[in-house]
Amino acid sequence: MKVETSEIVNLLTRFTGPDLTQTLSKIESAVRGVTAGECSAFLENASAGREALAAASEMKRLAGQINVTIHALGILLCLPHILDSGERVEYVSLGAGNTGRKFDLETNLRIAEFKFIRWRGGPESIRQNSVFKDFVLLEEHATAKRKYLYLLGDEYALKFFRGGRALSSVLSRNDKLQKLFRERFGNQFQTVREYYAAHEHAVRIEDVSPWLSELAEDLVADPVADEFRE
Repeated sequence: MKVETSEIVNLLTRFTGPDLTQTLSKIESAVRGVTAGECSAFLENASAGREALAAASEMKRLAGQINVTIHALGILLCLPHILDSGERVEYVSLGAGNTGRKFDLETNLRIAEFKFIRWRGGPESIRQNSVFKDFVLLEEHATAKRKYLYLLGDEYALKFFRGGRALSSVLSRNDKLQKLFRERFGNQFQTVREYYAAHEHAVRIEDVSPWLSELAEDLVADPVADEFRE
């Protein structure tokens, strides 16, 4: 059942009310004792129709597109701030995945990856694994061009890179990266701190939040959603 975009918010709001938790609690109480013959009237009264389900499904689909849109706009809006005089864009990769291109951005002077996620400062293994992968792939790429990892805030990322998390943990969920890393370094490094101390000058980590204040202020981080570019 296709729901027009203009109707989505109205249909969902009618079901959720101003507070979804309270609404669901009320429905849970009200549904007790309802019979098969009373279900239709109960569902109609709760605005729990197929139209609301279709609206929720469409909203979920649009949310995936929003993640990609944020990534694309973020990269494009950073360009005026990062390009040097005489620097030319060779390609950007704006969609989900790198579409056959190695990095998010390559110019005649630099290669770069972008991560537009807000770190919360707690145990964030998914974010850490993802940003470590980007750093390693940039560092390992053979080129004379400058290498950049652009982040929405660098405080917690740098704390991770300078911390003692075991590399075996960071690499455990990415077999390809684990193989590349072990072939290159063997058992030379045991922690993230050890690896970063030896390679921190190879990739420059920069905070883009001054240029993207809308994301820095309003973006709600989702550790799962951010993995759409894996």
